[in-house]
Amino acid sequence: MMNRSFFRAAALVALLPVALPSMAFAQATPAQLRPADQGWISRIEDTLGQVTTLQARFRQTAADGSTTVGTATLDRPGRMRFDYDKPSPLLLVANDGRVVFQDRSVDQVTTIPLDRTPLGLLLRPELKLSGDVTVTGFEHSNGQIRVQVVRTQSAGEGTLTLVLSDAPLGLLGWTVVDAQGRTTTIALSDVRLGGTVPQSLFVLPKAD
Repeated sequence: MMNRSFFRAAALVALLPVALPSMAFAQATPAQLRPADQGWISRIEDTLGQVTTLQARFRQTAADGSTTVGTATLDRPGRMRFDYDKPSPLLLVANDGRVVFQDRSVDQVTTIPLDRTPLGLLLRPELKLSGDVTVTGFEHSNGQIRVQVVRTQSAGEGTLTLVLSDAPLGLLGWTVVDAQGRTTTIALSDVRLGGTVPQSLFVLPKAD
C-alpha cells in the first residue's frame, strides 16, 4: 500500500485515473460562459502563456487538513520544482516529460507522466484552456477568478481549479480534486516572475 505522503503529493500533481473507472472516461460538460467570461479565459491563457520563469512560496493543504510549505520554481516550458521545507522529506521535480516525487524518509521515488498532471497544463509550450481541456466552471468575484477544468475525454479523473487575481491578472494557486474526491489546495505567495533560474534545480531525483 502506498504511504500517506505519496497521496498528499499525488493529489498535488496528478489527476490520476485510480478509482471510479466507469466515470474516468466520462465526457466533460462545458460551462455556460458569457462573452465577458470568454474574454477572461482568453486573457488568462495569454497571461499564463507568457510566463517563462516563476518563483514563489507555496502552502499545500491536503485532504486531511494538514499543511506543508516550501518553495516553487517554474521554468516554462516543461520544468518545475517543489522544495518542501524541512522537516518534510518531500521533493517534487518536473522535467523531460515526467513528474518525479521523492520521499527521502523511505527512499521512495515515484514517476508520473507530466501530461497526466495539472502541472502538464501549466507547463505546456502553448497554454490552452480548450481542446483536450474543457472549462467546466467559472467564477469571478471579490477580485478573484476561479476557472475549473477537466480533461475533455476523461472528466471522471478529477478537476483542476486555477485561482487568479484579476487586477493585476496573476496566478494565486490551484485546487485539485482527484477521482476519489480528495482535495488538495496550493496557495502561492511572494510570486516573482522573470529572470533566470539554475537548470540544476530540475535534475530528476533518483532513489539512493
